Amino acid sequence: MKLNIPRVAGKNWIFTGVMIALCIGLCFIPSVEPLALQMTSSANAKVTAVDNGSLQVHGLLQYGSQYLTVEILDGEFAGKSFPAVNELRGQLEFDKIFSAGDRITVNIDAQAVPGESVLVAKNFDRSVWTIILFAGFCLLLIVFGGWTGVKALFSFVFSCLVIFKAVIPLTLKGFSAIWICFGSVMLLTAVIIFLVAGVTRKALAAFTGAVAGVFAGVVMAHCFGELMHINGAAMPFIQSLLYSGYETLNMAEVFTGALILGCSGAVMDLAMDIASSVEELALHNPGLPAKELTASGLRVGRSVVGTMTTTLLLAYSGGYLTLLMMFAAQGTSFRDVMNNPLVAAETVKTLIGSFSLVLVAPLTAVASGWIFGRKRSDQ
Repeated sequence: MKLNIPRVAGKNWIFTGVMIALCIGLCFIPSVEPLALQMTSSANAKVTAVDNGSLQVHGLLQYGSQYLTVEILDGEFAGKSFPAVNELRGQLEFDKIFSAGDRITVNIDAQAVPGESVLVAKNFDRSVWTIILFAGFCLLLIVFGGWTGVKALFSFVFSCLVIFKAVIPLTLKGFSAIWICFGSVMLLTAVIIFLVAGVTRKALAAFTGAVAGVFAGVVMAHCFGELMHINGAAMPFIQSLLYSGYETLNMAEVFTGALILGCSGAVMDLAMDIASSVEELALHNPGLPAKELTASGLRVGRSVVGTMTTTLLLAYSGGYLTLLMMFAAQGTSFRDVMNNPLVAAETVKTLIGSFSLVLVAPLTAVASGWIFGRKRSDQ
């Protein structure tokens, strides 16, 4: 067996260059246009003084207005001081208490006058720490993975751009969320697998198995979503989205699309694990026929599927741990828990994702066995 190293390396460089160009191109795609003209702008500010005299405490919750004095840190009003107000509505997930010295974001009206106009305090300024955390992630990925880590970083950035510049805008414009998400997953799967593994037979086998598994998940999610009457209303902020001018959105399709995106990463991992194992076996024992390679891939898949399905269960249940704790504290019966819309939605996510994982194992094994077994007859 002869491997044309320069040719493979050349393909990888070309593919990497194309992906970099796509990332740059996606950055220039306009974002979703807001439904209403924005009369305010956002700016970073530093809290210089706090007045909590109007706050009221009721048990664990606080209500009322927190009055601040803030110094603007950027924009046309940099260095100017304004009074600001922070409204607390008794919602722990949204309310925040500011202290002197905190860096926050505020909304500034177009007609704002320094020292007179009252600004609206929005959130803590988390951008600096977010950048530091992301930079640390990039550094660790590059140091540990080398050139492969660099390519993985490109795939990470490309995935974010596809979601924010393609999936979200196209879905909001009324296109089917199911097929938009499935098409995006196909694109991301191709980019991530071929970018990280190179333009190789291993990548082709992993891509084939992953796409087949995700498609099976699409069909099952659509069928069982209807049978179990999962309409997507359990998703966070869906009602706010509908009342923001997007009342024609199909919530059930958005739910299925989110499910597809959620399980695609695990499906990709499993497909790559099996394809890599079959490739190693084929390289060390070139005489093995396709049937034996497929059987080996199936054995590897059986070993990995158990932990991967548990991974999905832990990931999804972790997001709703407090809900499950509330059911336990209230003594809710098991039947009522399983029929709860939120629990039913998470159950569908977990089980459909697990079905996709279980199916992708034999599909990838068959594809890998055929691709690497076929290579014997070509030589």
